[in-house]
Formats: sequence, structure tokens, C-alpha cells
Amino acid sequence: MNKQSGIHYLREHREAGSSNPVPAQVVRIRDTVVAGLGDLLQGAFDAVDDSLFELANNARSNNEQNRYFEAMREIRIKRKGVERHFQNAVAQLFANPPQSGSVAAEESLSGQTSSDSLSLVGDDDLEEQVALNAMITKSKVHFQGPLLQLQARFSAVYPGASEETPVNPMAPEHLCSAFVEAIQALEIQIRERLILLKQFDRYVVSNLGMLLDEANRILIQAGVIPNFRYQGKAGKQRDSSATGATSESASETAAAAGSQQGHHEGAMFEQIRQMLAHQRANAGIPPRTSDPNVHLVGGAELANLLGSLPQQPPGEKFSGNLSAGEPVMVDLHQIVQQLLAQSGSTADGKKPALNEMDEDLINLVSMLFEFILDDYNLSAPVQVLISRLQIPILKVVIKDKTFFSKATHPARRLLNSLARAGIGWSESDEKTRDKLYEQIHAIVARILNEFDGDVTLFETLGEEFEQFLARENRKSSLVEQRTRESERGRIKSQKAQETVDQLLQKKLARYKLQEPVKNILLNGWSRVMFLAYLRDDVEHRWLQTVRVVDDLIWCLHPHQDDEERDQWVRVVPGLLKSLRAGLEEVSYNSSRLDEMMSDLKHELTEAFRANALAEAMEDTPEPEPEEEELTGHQTAIQRQQELEDAAIAEHVAQIDAIEIGNWVEFNLVNGASFRCKLSAIIEEADCFVFVNRMGLKVIEKSRTDLAHEMRRGRLTVLEQGALIDRALDAVVGSLRSKAG
Repeated sequence: MNKQSGIHYLREHREAGSSNPVPAQVVRIRDTVVAGLGDLLQGAFDAVDDSLFELANNARSNNEQNRYFEAMREIRIKRKGVERHFQNAVAQLFANPPQSGSVAAEESLSGQTSSDSLSLVGDDDLEEQVALNAMITKSKVHFQGPLLQLQARFSAVYPGASEETPVNPMAPEHLCSAFVEAIQALEIQIRERLILLKQFDRYVVSNLGMLLDEANRILIQAGVIPNFRYQGKAGKQRDSSATGATSESASETAAAAGSQQGHHEGAMFEQIRQMLAHQRANAGIPPRTSDPNVHLVGGAELANLLGSLPQQPPGEKFSGNLSAGEPVMVDLHQIVQQLLAQSGSTADGKKPALNEMDEDLINLVSMLFEFILDDYNLSAPVQVLISRLQIPILKVVIKDKTFFSKATHPARRLLNSLARAGIGWSESDEKTRDKLYEQIHAIVARILNEFDGDVTLFETLGEEFEQFLARENRKSSLVEQRTRESERGRIKSQKAQETVDQLLQKKLARYKLQEPVKNILLNGWSRVMFLAYLRDDVEHRWLQTVRVVDDLIWCLHPHQDDEERDQWVRVVPGLLKSLRAGLEEVSYNSSRLDEMMSDLKHELTEAFRANALAEAMEDTPEPEPEEEELTGHQTAIQRQQELEDAAIAEHVAQIDAIEIGNWVEFNLVNGASFRCKLSAIIEEADCFVFVNRMGLKVIEKSRTDLAHEMRRGRLTVLEQGALIDRALDAVVGSLRSKAG
């Protein structure tokens, strides 16, 4: 690749400056990141090998096949060297972290050079640079939140860094540039190089989240900006896959069960009419048929009258944005009465009036929209948009009365689909940038502009909307699946680190150990234990790493008994060999490793020689509180815990009733709220993971935390049944309560 390219800034930066000591808080992060990236890179190289083999197997000519096999051979031979180069380059990033944005700066400088210099950049180099830039941009968007936190924390740790000159050794542009520098040793053509970059993106860059979270956790543990607050694009989230699956399955279920529901809903409609007639009788309103001076208008005649009515309420103007403002309830009964009055009396002087069935239909439409506009489960933008459809739906109902008796009615299905698809909106700010909002907005606009009484328009729009949802759901399902896998990996990694930290702290708290010994356990061997815990398909690997810790502590105790001293002589060589092998396996800094092993040998030798160390190595007695005081304290804590458990017991049961795919709303202390969907329950960590409409993680909480949120009124489980079905149930309940 052209030496003028920005990707060579790493080599130039290292040659220009000397290696600086890494801040103490960053040492553990460096070792964790170097080892973790090494593991991820192995997966990338394995995938490259498989890809090249597949291409060779499907090659159209011998020359093409030989080319791929030669590339496979080249990569296999130099793979270890590339891995070492990459890991060393990453470690160097922590010693001399480039200022944030240095790549962009160099590229902007190179972009200002003359056309002659640009002509020196070949097509292959340009193609590789484009792929690299796309990889970096995508990762910076995807991991924006963790990267911003990490940049702030690293800038607080490194001397010389500041808000004006921030640093982040783990920035994607730095890691990608380190990899591109490392693969310069590979003599392969551009097609194979792009395959290598693609797999690096897939296996390494796309999985940076776990390492970024771990780095943030370590710095928080060290007290570096523990309470980071950021409100930006990363906080705005969208919908998820299971919603798509839920909406698709729900619509299929509704269609399949339509014939069974028809009789029930027809009976419900008749029940509603009877209750409305009962209300009229109680109010002393005589039947319309008994008045000879009234001309009853209904059916086709009323439909023709409504055909002249504009889709928007008279006197109300809508801007291009139909969801602007608050939802407005239209007085449908008054509008129809005005139409009747405008139509005038008949030739025989009879005044027009609604027949009772059509009046009941109009009242029922009004009651349905009252429910819809008060429904907390509807997101605000969709609620406003649906409120614009009151007059079109009235026209539909008057012309086709099966709207209430058939779940498969096109207009009814469309309303249900719109409400269900928009349940995940949290803020109205999202709508200007959201394809789903644009689709719903366009549907409402088409109904207002094109509906002429033909219900097939709703059927056409419903089919188009279902097709759109199917495409969107496929995308979000992939994102959500990736989110779940990433979260499971991150939580497993977090649990592994917590287990290692707790075990080492517990053992180190019991003994007084010299600083070199603590250093090798906390900053070196802890990584070996961490990886053993993650990889431990067979239990003994983890137990072996724990046994090494126990053996090391035992060997550092002075032993006067001849049998114990003989055992010491047998154990130490194997112990040192295990320590070195484990630390080399996690790519611990080779020069530092030799120094640490030398210090450890010295400590072991001193422990073997000097009986005077016995006092220094004795168990550190922990202060024992008085029994009465301890018992009383524990009792108070237990009582408080019992009260807390009793208070949230009911809510814990409600939390357990939430199913994967259910939507909830969180209300924050500052009055803001957001909606998200339960995507995964990771039982081993008691962790509930929630995602937005696009399948991206929004929040994670334990079962107890969720129960407390629900108890405080900050968590609401949203109802996700069909909108019209819920509205009809509410109307029936309201009429029954009015009837006593």
C-alpha cells in the first residue's frame, strides 16, 4: 500500500516517539484487550482460510484456483507473525496513544495534496482504503456510547491528554490501522486482502463491544469518572425483531381465527346496540319510527351524504406533518347532523333524521376513538396519526357495517397493524428519521387524499404495509439476534471477571504477600484464569488455574518440616513452568514476563531459606466483632431485607409473567420515558435484556431491580392486543357500568 496513506500513521508515530510508561489503571486493560483481540483475530483467520478454500473449490479455472491456494499458503505461513505484529501494535497504542481523530487529520492533509500526488495512489490501494473507512465508520456509529465513555476516561488517565486533545487507544480507527499495518507482510492480491478485511470486520471489529465494556468497567472500578452522563444519538433507539415476529404472527392468528371470532363479535355488536337502545329508553327518547314528521336517513342515502364530507374536520387545516399537535376528538354526531340539516326537508315537509342503527354506529365509532385517544399503550405519534382517520372510518362503517363483526375487515386490520407496529416509539423526535413512521404517515395521507368510499383502498394499503413490515422485521431480527449473542457473551465475560476478582481478592486478603507476587497474580495470572473460565468446556482447566494460585501461596510460606520441604522442591519447578506457559498463552509482555518470573523466583527462594519469614507470611487475623453486636446488626439487615422482599413479592410475579417480545415503558426520574422490548432473559446472571425497535440494546436489569421499578410506578407493561378488539371490550365495559 502507498506509504502516503493515512493507515501508516501508527508506524510513523512509534518511530517518532519513545515508549512511555503505561498508567497503572491501563495496564490491566491493555493485557485484557491484547489477549482478547488475539482470540478474536484467530477466528477471523480461520474464517479467511475457509473462505479461500471455498473460492478455490468453486474456481472457474486452474489459474484462479492456484491463486486462492497460494493465498491460503501465504496466510498460513505468516499468520502467527501477523498476529504477533498486530498484538504488539495494539500494546504500543496504550504506551503512545495517538490523539483522537489523528487518522482523519492525516487523511485530510493528504486530501489537500496536489493531483499529481493523488495519481500515485493505485486503484487497489483506494479500494482497500474505502473498505477500511467503511469498517471504521460503521463501528464508531455502532459503539458510539462506549467509545465516548472510554475516550473521556482514558483522557482523564493519560498525562497530557485533555478534552481538547483526547486519546483513546481502543478507537476503531487505531485498531484497524494496526491490523492493516500488520498484514503488509502478506504478499497477496487485492481480492484476498479485501476478504481478510471483511473477516476482520466480522470477527474482530464487530465484537469490540465486549472489550469496550470491560475496559470501561475496569476504569470505573478504579474510580475514573464512575458516573458518566451522555445524552446523544446512541441513546435514541428503535424497534426490534421480535416485534416483527410478533406483528406477523399476530396478524396471521387474527386472519386464521377470523371465522371463529365473527360470531362472537357479531353478538358483541348486537349486545352494544341493545345497551344503547336501553339507554335511550331510560332517557325517555321515543323510537324514530313512531314520528310521522321525520324522514329516516340511512344506508345508501347516508353514505351518499357522507361522500360529500371532506376527510378532514371542517375548519381544521393540517400541515404536511400529520402528527403535529395533539390528537383531536371530532364530534361525529354533530357533523352528521349538520349534513342532514344542509340536505333540507323532503317534498312532503318531513325533516331528515338518522335511523337508530346508523346513529348507534356513529356513537360506537365515537366511543372507539375516545378509547384510542386515551389509550396509554399507543405511542404518541401513532395516536395523533390515527386520530386523523375518524371521518374516513365513519364513512367505512356506514357503508360496510361488518367493520365491527369481522376481525378480517380491511380497515380494521390496517388500524390494528398501524397501532401494533408503532408501539415501540418512545419520542416524537424519532419520526423525522424513521422509515416506519414515514410509511405510516404516508398511509394516513393516502387515505385522507384518496379514499372515496371504496374499502379496497384499505386492503391495498394493508398488503403494502405488511410487505414493508416483513422486510423491516427481517433486518431487525438479525440485529436483535446479534444483540442477544453479544449480551450473552458480555455477561459471561463479566461474570468470569467478577469470579476471578472475588477469588483472588479473597485469597490475597488472607495472606500478606510481597508486591511482586500480588502483581503477577492480579495483572498477569488473572487473565489466564479469566480465559480458562470462559473456555472451560471441561471443568479441570479452571480448577487448574485456581490450583496454581493455591500452590503459589503455599510455596511462599516457609516450611520447616522435612516432608513439606521435599514437597516444596517437587512443586516449584512445575509451578514456575505452569505460570510461564499460562502467561505466554495470553501474550503477556515478554520482557516484563522475564522480570516478573525473576522476582518470583527470588521470593520463592527467600521463603524456602528463611524461617524468619514465617511471621510475615502468617494468616492475617481479621478483627472479629463482638458476637452480640454482629448478631444484632445481621438481624436488623435481615429484617429490612424481609420487608423489602415482601413489598416486591407481588411485582416479582408480574415481572416473571413478562414474555420475550413484550413491550414495556420505563419512566425516568427526570420525567422522560422510553419504550423497549424484552429480548432475552439470561437466567445464570439474573439479567433481563431489553432492546429498541431496531434490535439494539437499550437497558438491562435484574429481576429485583425491575420489581422495584414496577413498585415505584416507573415500569409499565404495555398491552399488545389488537387495537379495535381492546377498544370494543372497553366500550362494552363502559356501557355495562353505566347500565348499573
